[in-house]
Amino acid sequence: MNKMNEQVKLCEIEKDFESVIGYNSIKKEMIRICDIMRNTDFYSKLGVSVPNGLLLSGEPGLGKTLMANCFIKASGRRAFTCRKDKPDGDFVKHIKETFDEAVKNAPSIVFLDDMDKFSANGDEYHRNSEEFVTVQSCIDEIKGKDVFVLSTINDNNAIPKSLLRAGRFDNRIEVEAPKGEDAEKIVEHYIKRKNFVSEVDVRTITRLLNGASCAELETVINEAGMHAGFKRKDKIEMDDIVRACLRIIHKAPEKENAYDKEVLRAVAFHEVGHAVIAECLEPGSVNFVSVRSHGGSTGGFTNYYQPEEYWIKKQYMENRVIVLLGGKASTEVVFGETDIGANNDLHRAFDICERFVDNYCSNSFDRWVQDREHSSGVVERRDMQMAVEMEKFYATAKKILINNREFLDKLAYALMEKDILTNIEIQDIKATCKMVA
Repeated sequence: MNKMNEQVKLCEIEKDFESVIGYNSIKKEMIRICDIMRNTDFYSKLGVSVPNGLLLSGEPGLGKTLMANCFIKASGRRAFTCRKDKPDGDFVKHIKETFDEAVKNAPSIVFLDDMDKFSANGDEYHRNSEEFVTVQSCIDEIKGKDVFVLSTINDNNAIPKSLLRAGRFDNRIEVEAPKGEDAEKIVEHYIKRKNFVSEVDVRTITRLLNGASCAELETVINEAGMHAGFKRKDKIEMDDIVRACLRIIHKAPEKENAYDKEVLRAVAFHEVGHAVIAECLEPGSVNFVSVRSHGGSTGGFTNYYQPEEYWIKKQYMENRVIVLLGGKASTEVVFGETDIGANNDLHRAFDICERFVDNYCSNSFDRWVQDREHSSGVVERRDMQMAVEMEKFYATAKKILINNREFLDKLAYALMEKDILTNIEIQDIKATCKMVA
């Protein structure tokens, strides 16, 4: 086999993965395995054999089954698919029959789609169900018979550890929600057939949907089109995207605002308190702010972009604490009252602050809690230090709001007129105000 023929085959394999948008590192790994399958003679000279199996794991809606189907096509092998579509007794028999057919038609692939759903009791307490025992037995029986086992699962905890070990699945790939360039490519793919206004760019939409699955990205884009169509718009606008994001991602259905004027004013100032501080500490970070209730909770919410550096730079975490305290600080600055709707914000802020004092030992080592049961004195010192840190962050939050009161007021009254303010609208208002860092 000459080098030219190898390269042609590799190009053919890569072409079969074109329908998978982004995920370049995962595609590269899968292409490498398919290349071994397609060029077994070449690899056998190196003493390399085809791996026993590949497991794709990750949350639902990330495209695992699409990746698996592309893998099957690229491998050049006939595949025998097994997914839970029969009663338990019949399904165990179906598993065995699927492996038997694959052996008869080797070289082949057994595709176990959503394997964690094979057992009705698939959880960490029922890992030894008959279905999993059967799969494990069948995999062991096909060793050396040129049958590759490909599987997708949503929940690792539902699968016996013995089934997941090397020798049964030599390769395991964790599929995560798309980020960065991958997410941008997927969003760009979904909006190609939509009629968007020129002001809406892929990066803005990607930031708005940060952490969403591929399925959620597609659904939000389509929901935005439905909203625009119902409003009889000629094109989809950023406002449609935001409202679709609220509905699909944040479970905040569009409905008439039930707040009376005073409650609406309180909710608006609470939310823009978060937004003003976020814009002062990290300009341009607020995706949108809303007074619409969401996810079964009351009150509004503010959505801001979290940079990837968040988990490696303490400054970003400190900023998040100050932003979380913005709702309570705004209520106190504007109304001179205690904000009784800040409970969730406070819990999240204290959780981050606890990591500073305890997990990261950012102040000193004497607050480290190794054994909470027998370290009451250390726990007390830790809690006192957390309170000191929170007081410092809260003072910073109030100072930012007082120094930028014009921006706070303008943003709040604009939000009272509309139930949502997008990043573009926030930046327009911000441009009319004298900002103080």
